Amino acid sequence: MKYHVGFDIEFRKNPYKGIYIALEGIDGSGKSTQAKILADYLKKNGKKVVFTKEPTQKPPVGDLIHNIIQGKVNLPLVSLQYLFSADREIHLKTVVEPALKEGKIIISDRCFWSSVAYGILDKMENSGKLNNEDLILVSQSILSMYHQFIVPDITFYIKVSEEIAIKRLSKMNKKKEYYETLEKLKNIKAGYDWLARKFSKEITVVDGEKSVEEVAQEIVRQMPF
Repeated sequence: MKYHVGFDIEFRKNPYKGIYIALEGIDGSGKSTQAKILADYLKKNGKKVVFTKEPTQKPPVGDLIHNIIQGKVNLPLVSLQYLFSADREIHLKTVVEPALKEGKIIISDRCFWSSVAYGILDKMENSGKLNNEDLILVSQSILSMYHQFIVPDITFYIKVSEEIAIKRLSKMNKKKEYYETLEKLKNIKAGYDWLARKFSKEITVVDGEKSVEEVAQEIVRQMPF
Protein backbone atom coordinates (compact mmCIF):
# COMPACT_ATOMS: atom_id res chain seq x y z
CA MET A 1 0.00 0.00 0.00
CA LYS A 2 1.20 3.49 -0.87
CA TYR A 3 1.11 6.30 1.71
CA HIS A 4 2.08 9.93 1.42
CA VAL A 5 4.43 10.93 4.24
CA GLY A 6 5.85 14.41 4.82
CA PHE A 7 7.95 15.94 7.56
CA ASP A 8 10.18 18.95 8.26
CA ILE A 9 13.94 18.85 8.71
CA GLU A 10 15.55 21.05 11.36
CA PHE A 11 19.31 21.07 11.17
CA ARG A 12 21.57 21.25 14.19
CA LYS A 13 23.50 24.52 14.05
CA ASN A 14 27.15 24.69 15.03
CA PRO A 15 27.19 25.44 18.81
CA TYR A 16 30.97 25.81 19.05
CA LYS A 17 33.36 28.74 18.63
CA GLY A 18 35.06 27.19 15.60
CA ILE A 19 33.82 27.56 12.01
CA TYR A 20 32.70 24.64 9.87
CA ILE A 21 33.11 25.08 6.09
CA ALA A 22 32.36 22.39 3.49
CA LEU A 23 32.92 22.24 -0.26
CA GLU A 24 30.62 20.16 -2.42
CA GLY A 25 30.23 19.25 -6.07
CA ILE A 26 30.27 16.39 -8.53
CA ASP A 27 33.47 14.46 -9.17
CA GLY A 28 35.67 16.60 -11.39
CA SER A 29 34.16 19.88 -10.20
CA GLY A 30 37.42 21.04 -8.63
CA LYS A 31 36.08 21.05 -5.07
CA SER A 32 39.07 19.13 -3.68
CA THR A 33 41.48 21.59 -5.28
CA GLN A 34 39.52 24.54 -3.94
CA ALA A 35 39.26 23.02 -0.45
CA LYS A 36 43.05 22.72 -0.28
CA ILE A 37 43.56 26.24 -1.65
CA LEU A 38 41.16 27.64 0.95
CA ALA A 39 42.83 25.74 3.78
CA ASP A 40 46.28 26.98 2.71
CA TYR A 41 45.01 30.56 2.35
CA LEU A 42 43.56 30.58 5.85
CA LYS A 43 46.69 29.03 7.36
CA LYS A 44 48.84 31.69 5.73
CA ASN A 45 46.57 34.29 7.33
CA GLY A 46 47.21 32.92 10.79
CA LYS A 47 44.07 30.81 11.21
CA LYS A 48 44.05 27.45 12.93
CA VAL A 49 42.76 25.13 10.25
CA VAL A 50 41.91 21.43 10.09
CA PHE A 51 41.61 20.09 6.55
CA THR A 52 39.59 16.90 6.23
CA LYS A 53 37.43 15.00 3.76
CA GLU A 54 34.51 12.61 3.51
CA PRO A 55 34.20 9.75 3.14
CA THR A 56 37.25 9.10 5.27
CA GLN A 57 39.75 6.45 4.28
CA LYS A 58 40.03 5.05 7.77
CA PRO A 59 39.07 1.50 8.76
CA PRO A 60 36.72 -0.09 9.33
CA VAL A 61 34.07 1.96 7.45
CA GLY A 62 35.86 4.57 5.37
CA ASP A 63 38.16 2.18 3.57
CA LEU A 64 35.23 -0.17 2.89
CA ILE A 65 33.35 2.68 1.17
CA HIS A 66 36.33 3.41 -1.08
CA ASN A 67 36.67 -0.26 -1.95
CA ILE A 68 33.00 -0.33 -3.00
CA ILE A 69 33.11 2.78 -5.21
CA GLN A 70 36.36 1.56 -6.77
CA GLY A 71 34.70 -1.75 -7.64
CA LYS A 72 36.86 -3.86 -5.32
CA VAL A 73 33.90 -4.92 -3.14
CA ASN A 74 30.41 -5.65 -4.44
CA LEU A 75 27.52 -4.61 -2.18
CA PRO A 76 24.00 -3.32 -2.90
CA LEU A 77 24.03 0.44 -3.57
CA VAL A 78 21.47 1.13 -0.84
CA SER A 79 23.96 -0.15 1.74
CA LEU A 80 26.29 2.72 0.85
CA GLN A 81 23.97 5.25 2.50
CA TYR A 82 24.21 3.45 5.83
CA LEU A 83 27.97 3.17 5.50
CA PHE A 84 28.27 6.87 4.65
CA SER A 85 26.17 7.74 7.68
CA ALA A 86 28.28 5.60 10.00
CA ASP A 87 31.52 7.00 8.58
CA ARG A 88 30.26 10.58 8.99
CA GLU A 89 29.19 9.96 12.58
CA ILE A 90 32.68 8.70 13.41
CA HIS A 91 34.25 11.62 11.54
CA LEU A 92 32.01 14.16 13.25
CA LYS A 93 32.74 12.89 16.76
CA THR A 94 36.47 12.26 16.34
CA VAL A 95 37.57 15.08 14.01
CA VAL A 96 35.00 17.80 13.35
CA GLU A 97 33.48 18.48 16.77
CA PRO A 98 36.77 18.35 18.74
CA ALA A 99 38.32 20.89 16.35
CA LEU A 100 35.28 23.18 16.48
CA LYS A 101 35.31 23.05 20.29
CA GLU A 102 38.92 24.26 20.18
CA GLY A 103 37.92 27.21 17.99
CA LYS A 104 39.56 25.89 14.84
CA ILE A 105 38.29 26.21 11.28
CA ILE A 106 37.23 22.95 9.66
CA ILE A 107 37.62 22.81 5.88
CA SER A 108 35.86 19.65 4.72
CA ASP A 109 36.01 18.19 1.23
CA ARG A 110 32.37 17.00 1.21
CA CYS A 111 29.89 16.60 4.07
CA PHE A 112 26.44 15.00 4.45
CA TRP A 113 24.98 16.97 1.50
CA SER A 114 26.81 14.52 -0.77
CA SER A 115 24.66 11.69 0.49
CA VAL A 116 21.53 13.35 -0.87
CA ALA A 117 22.90 14.04 -4.36
CA TYR A 118 24.51 10.63 -4.70
CA GLY A 119 21.69 8.86 -2.87
CA ILE A 120 19.15 10.20 -5.35
CA LEU A 121 21.21 8.66 -8.14
CA ASP A 122 21.44 5.31 -6.34
CA LYS A 123 17.66 5.31 -5.93
CA MET A 124 17.23 6.04 -9.64
CA GLU A 125 19.58 3.19 -10.50
CA ASN A 126 17.32 0.82 -8.56
CA SER A 127 13.88 2.08 -9.57
CA GLY A 128 14.22 4.25 -12.67
CA LYS A 129 13.58 7.97 -13.09
CA LEU A 130 12.11 9.71 -10.04
CA ASN A 131 9.23 12.17 -10.15
CA ASN A 132 9.31 15.27 -7.96
CA GLU A 133 7.41 13.65 -5.07
CA ASP A 134 9.71 10.63 -5.08
CA LEU A 135 12.74 12.93 -5.16
CA ILE A 136 11.50 14.80 -2.09
CA LEU A 137 10.81 11.60 -0.18
CA VAL A 138 14.20 10.13 -1.05
CA SER A 139 15.89 13.35 0.06
CA GLN A 140 13.95 13.45 3.31
CA SER A 141 14.71 9.82 4.08
CA ILE A 142 18.44 10.43 3.58
CA LEU A 143 18.48 13.72 5.49
CA SER A 144 16.62 12.09 8.38
CA MET A 145 19.83 10.17 9.09
CA TYR A 146 21.70 13.45 9.43
CA HIS A 147 19.29 15.86 11.11
CA GLN A 148 21.27 15.67 14.38
CA PHE A 149 24.57 16.23 12.60
CA ILE A 150 26.04 19.74 12.72
CA VAL A 151 25.28 21.55 9.47
CA PRO A 152 28.29 23.47 8.10
CA ASP A 153 28.26 27.22 8.75
CA ILE A 154 28.68 27.63 5.01
CA THR A 155 28.75 25.11 2.16
CA PHE A 156 30.21 26.08 -1.20
CA TYR A 157 28.72 24.11 -4.10
CA ILE A 158 31.26 24.22 -6.93
CA LYS A 159 28.96 23.95 -9.93
CA VAL A 160 30.18 22.63 -13.29
CA SER A 161 28.57 20.80 -16.18
CA GLU A 162 28.94 17.05 -16.35
CA GLU A 163 30.78 17.43 -19.69
CA ILE A 164 33.49 19.61 -18.15
CA ALA A 165 33.74 17.28 -15.15
CA ILE A 166 34.32 14.27 -17.42
CA LYS A 167 37.04 16.11 -19.35
CA ARG A 168 38.81 16.96 -16.10
CA LEU A 169 38.50 13.42 -14.76
CA SER A 170 39.95 11.99 -17.98
CA LYS A 171 43.14 13.96 -17.36
CA MET A 172 43.59 12.59 -13.84
CA ASN A 173 45.98 9.71 -13.28
CA LYS A 174 43.66 7.56 -11.21
CA LYS A 175 41.37 4.58 -11.55
CA LYS A 176 37.87 5.42 -12.74
CA GLU A 177 35.29 5.06 -9.96
CA TYR A 178 31.68 3.90 -10.02
CA TYR A 179 30.10 7.37 -10.16
CA GLU A 180 32.43 8.80 -12.81
CA THR A 181 30.36 8.43 -15.98
CA LEU A 182 28.65 11.18 -17.96
CA GLU A 183 25.12 9.94 -17.23
CA LYS A 184 25.74 9.40 -13.53
CA LEU A 185 27.38 12.81 -13.12
CA LYS A 186 24.45 14.42 -14.94
CA ASN A 187 21.98 12.93 -12.45
CA ILE A 188 24.18 13.73 -9.43
CA LYS A 189 24.46 17.33 -10.63
CA ALA A 190 20.66 17.49 -10.83
CA GLY A 191 20.59 16.38 -7.20
CA TYR A 192 23.01 19.12 -6.18
CA ASP A 193 21.07 21.74 -8.15
CA TRP A 194 17.89 20.67 -6.34
CA LEU A 195 19.65 20.95 -2.97
CA ALA A 196 20.98 24.41 -3.82
CA ARG A 197 17.44 25.59 -4.59
CA LYS A 198 15.81 23.98 -1.54
CA PHE A 199 18.52 24.93 0.96
CA SER A 200 19.71 28.25 -0.42
CA LYS A 201 20.48 29.63 3.05
CA GLU A 202 22.91 26.81 3.75
CA ILE A 203 24.42 26.33 0.28
CA THR A 204 26.31 28.98 -1.72
CA VAL A 205 26.70 28.28 -5.43
CA VAL A 206 30.05 29.09 -7.05
CA ASP A 207 30.72 28.92 -10.79
CA GLY A 208 33.35 26.18 -10.99
CA GLU A 209 33.87 26.61 -14.74
CA LYS A 210 35.96 29.74 -14.24
CA SER A 211 39.73 29.52 -13.75
CA VAL A 212 41.08 27.97 -10.55
CA GLU A 213 42.21 31.42 -9.39
CA GLU A 214 38.85 33.06 -10.09
CA VAL A 215 36.95 30.33 -8.24
CA ALA A 216 39.29 30.63 -5.25
CA GLN A 217 38.82 34.40 -5.15
CA GLU A 218 35.04 34.03 -5.27
CA ILE A 219 35.09 31.58 -2.36
CA VAL A 220 37.26 33.88 -0.24
CA ARG A 221 35.00 36.83 -1.09
CA GLN A 222 31.99 34.96 0.28
CA MET A 223 33.62 33.69 3.46
CA PRO A 224 31.50 34.32 6.58
CA PHE A 225 34.26 36.29 8.34
